[in-house]
Amino acid sequence: MDIIELIKVIIIGIVEGITEWLPISSTGHMLLVDEFIHMNVTPEFREMFLYVIQLGAILAVIILFWNKMWPFQSRKKNGSVIKKETFVLWFKVVIACIPGFVAYLLLDFVDNCYVVAAALIVYGVLFIVIENWNRGREPRVKTLEEISYKDAFIIGLFQALSIIPGTSRSGSTIIGGLVIGVSRVTAAEFTFFLAVPVMVGVSLLKIIAFGFSFTSAELIVGCFVAFLVSVVVIKFLMSYIKRKDFKVFGWYRIILGVVVIAYFLLK
Repeated sequence: MDIIELIKVIIIGIVEGITEWLPISSTGHMLLVDEFIHMNVTPEFREMFLYVIQLGAILAVIILFWNKMWPFQSRKKNGSVIKKETFVLWFKVVIACIPGFVAYLLLDFVDNCYVVAAALIVYGVLFIVIENWNRGREPRVKTLEEISYKDAFIIGLFQALSIIPGTSRSGSTIIGGLVIGVSRVTAAEFTFFLAVPVMVGVSLLKIIAFGFSFTSAELIVGCFVAFLVSVVVIKFLMSYIKRKDFKVFGWYRIILGVVVIAYFLLK
């Protein structure tokens, strides 16, 4: 891998690490990145690459939230004990993944630039409207443990909408949480839990479809960069939403959607 290809991979890894966790659509940004940065690889490998580098982003979540995600607690005298509430939470995650799994099997959307732009704008407006609607309201659910199975399933229905390019998996999940009265911090944390099985599963499917007969420095570098950037972005997001709402992301999405439309109309 020459220096030019290395720079391309690093840029893509940075974009992935930022946009995967902020509710601003990684697909929308990758669409623009693809217009200016072309990796010297086959289209099949590139598609697989863009999914597999998500594993670096997922590793960041696992490390940062390990204590909340790992269902066993070590004790010096009695060894490991099971954290029942964590196991229950993972069962709720499974419930939330069902709608998205069904949508993935039954539906297929093409990454059309105008579909992406429309989704960016529509969900940007939704963030602003929902945050204004929630102003002054006390969240019904303030911790992960308070999320019910019904809440998890409804959030999963919103996550299924992320199959539409430009929607944003994290964005649709967070909007679903906000609509049913989940606090911003808890909605974001539940999004991280949901991301683990979803993103790992999709990445493995892409690897299986492509085949295992490859060794790639691009994948290693891309995953590593996505991991480092994700650590910073996740910490920023969790700190930010403790003090402010998601409206700034809504406005950003609207502006980006307009930029996408304008670019491809004038291209």
